[in-house]
Amino acid sequence: MTHQRPAVTATVVLLFWLIAAVLVVAAHSAVVTIVILFATAWAYTRCFAGPCGVTHALGVGIAWLVLSIAAEMALAERLGHGWFSLLGSPAHPLLRNLILFVWIFAPAFFAQGERSS
Repeated sequence: MTHQRPAVTATVVLLFWLIAAVLVVAAHSAVVTIVILFATAWAYTRCFAGPCGVTHALGVGIAWLVLSIAAEMALAERLGHGWFSLLGSPAHPLLRNLILFVWIFAPAFFAQGERSS
């Protein structure tokens, strides 16, 4: 997938984020959220990214985190109060930070190294 057109890659990254986001919202548990994120990252790297490098995987993780932050901000604005289902509640900062890191690093966990040119 990393050799495909950028629009195709972006669409697949967005699709996998949507899958992860829907499952995370339904989870209501930090442990289940982390398992879902790792499972989605594994599925992305195995099904579509092929032997993606760490750089690509970190880019995907950063994109997933940015999309999650944007979604929480948009929903909080729309609802008129805080909405923390994707990133965790600020009342539990350790779990929230852990989930933030997992959004970024889960795809890199399954990366198979950089390709040599």
